[in-house]
Amino acid sequence: MKLISKIQYITQSKTEKAILSEVKEALEAGVNWIQLRIKDEALNYLSIAQKVKEITDSFKAVLILNDKVELVNIVGAHGVHVGLEDMPIQEVRKIIGENKIIGGTANTLADAKNVELFGADYIGLGPFKTTKTKKVLSPILGLEGYKNIIPKTETYGWQTLLFNIPIIAIGGLEVNDINELKTQTGIHGIALSGLIYNSKSRKELVTEIKNILHDA
Repeated sequence: MKLISKIQYITQSKTEKAILSEVKEALEAGVNWIQLRIKDEALNYLSIAQKVKEITDSFKAVLILNDKVELVNIVGAHGVHVGLEDMPIQEVRKIIGENKIIGGTANTLADAKNVELFGADYIGLGPFKTTKTKKVLSPILGLEGYKNIIPKTETYGWQTLLFNIPIIAIGGLEVNDINELKTQTGIHGIALSGLIYNSKSRKELVTEIKNILHDA
């Protein structure tokens, strides 16, 4: 199993300069996993991704591209995250190879099992609640939705019962949400954007989240 970070940061800035600054600030705060998401097609994704790769390399951090399967090997990224409506995971694997990381979005138990079955390395499960960083959202899961899909089982461990790959919670998460998810469900980690981006004390926030997730 590939190493999947417990804190994954997703970019949200809208210009090249802002994206590069955002990535550097997130890494300086203690994040070690960047998912490069750029929704403005007018921006040169390849050029920005190559510059982001230089930054992540300098921090020895992981770079995951959002959707851009065809650019993973060109950029030298560590992998890609694909949504429910994007390229099938089996096809992604053929293109990027066995050693790269694939994350797949899921909104239901069936989605999550399919993401695992089709060969992804982690599941991005959500949304937990409404988020401002995405315009189109699947049904909100909330805490009860997560508990139904990945209930925490103290005796045997959730992975042996339901999933053999990590599950990452995503979607409008606040610190209290992360604490509840960690104590009441079988999540491996979380994906964040706005919570860290809007914080005035990012390093302290990331440290707090690492403590919640028992991320050394």
